[in-house]
Amino acid sequence: MIINKNDNVRVDIASGHKYALCDIPAGEPVIKYGYPIGNASCDIKAGDHVHTHNVKTRLSDLLTYTYTPKLTETVPADEIPTFMGYRRKNGDVGIRNEIWIIPTVGCVNKSAKAIAERTGAFCFEHPYGCSQLGDDQLTTQKILCGLINHPNAAAVLVLGLGCENSNIGELKKVLGEWDDQRVKFLVAQEVEDEIETGIAMVEELKLYRDSFTREPIPVSELRVGLKCGGSDGLSGITANPLVGEFSDMLVAYGGTTILTEVPEMFGAETILMDRCVSREVFDKTVAMINDFKTYYMNMNQPIYENPSPGNKAGGISTLEEKSLGCVQKGGTSNVTDVIALGSRPTVKGLNLLTGPGNDIVACTNLAASGAHMILFTTGRGTPLGAPVPTVKIATNSRLAKNKPAWIDFDAEPKLSDPELKQKFFAYVLAAASGEECANERRGFREIAIFKNGVTL
Repeated sequence: MIINKNDNVRVDIASGHKYALCDIPAGEPVIKYGYPIGNASCDIKAGDHVHTHNVKTRLSDLLTYTYTPKLTETVPADEIPTFMGYRRKNGDVGIRNEIWIIPTVGCVNKSAKAIAERTGAFCFEHPYGCSQLGDDQLTTQKILCGLINHPNAAAVLVLGLGCENSNIGELKKVLGEWDDQRVKFLVAQEVEDEIETGIAMVEELKLYRDSFTREPIPVSELRVGLKCGGSDGLSGITANPLVGEFSDMLVAYGGTTILTEVPEMFGAETILMDRCVSREVFDKTVAMINDFKTYYMNMNQPIYENPSPGNKAGGISTLEEKSLGCVQKGGTSNVTDVIALGSRPTVKGLNLLTGPGNDIVACTNLAASGAHMILFTTGRGTPLGAPVPTVKIATNSRLAKNKPAWIDFDAEPKLSDPELKQKFFAYVLAAASGEECANERRGFREIAIFKNGVTL
């Protein structure tokens, strides 16, 4: 940790933690990133360690917001870079050419896994699809349909049981149009051996998959999800700003980025609201924030109990501090739209996606919304991976060195290397063109579906 010798630091300070630059009387705001991260819960002297023992949140429940736009002008780039991707028959673009197996219900998870293991396909197990009602069941269906329609999957086998609530017939109502060459449906209760039948169907799908080859694709067709997990005090200083610079570059090239983790916008939401391109988008952002706060309140839970033990150990003291670091992944671009869970962006630029902050749930939501890949910043480290390439960006070099099997890119050099954003952009294009990420090399790919309803 870099400490100015003139700051009169009074105690040992761990990496990622904070100390006061001046006296802060009790009750006064503590400022970081130019915004309050909480109030001093007692008098803080210059040089004191600033953390949970002397800072408390300023967050409250539902708020009334005012639209005061502070829009930035995005200057379109003269030349748009390309990557090597797959052009699908419907005009969409994929960055991988895989076969996915999607179970409609947890009852057929192991059958789906057996088919995947014997064919080289990728299976995404989950425990839902039955004993659900209403919007909760619809959420599961939307997420599964988002994965079925994902262009990284050249072909898909949908495996159902037959008697479940979200059976294949019900799922098709949500799925919309599909290509019979690309998507095959199998009901386990209707065949003698669903594993052997499934294997035969996947072998047929391989012929369709093999009809695609990589070709140059403009980056304006990329959709990139933005996520952080296991954050620390350096997240908002190194990795998140680096991802924000990438987001701004991609948006300038006409591409799309998707920022989620609504609870980790609490305390920093007005920064995003002021960048909404219209009153309509502002109103949708306000509704997204207050709806999620209402969700907490309906469960009798405080909205500010978000920083995890690992976050706090890494130097994050309040949800406001975490949020102010989190939203930096969105860079400085205007917010062009707000999209619902399980929906695709229809407007290019920076989109906000409704959904929680939980790592694998948020990654699943991003994939289901069509993100080709996810840029995942972390200060503590995590091995998880989504169905799509999940690029792990370390906030600090120690993590990158200690966990090379987890980490794809070290963001700490951002403190001294002004060219790092160009290097990172080049890395992302290489990953989009087929270079495997750490989670892919280890076979770490999974989903978790957001559940908000009764279980029968």
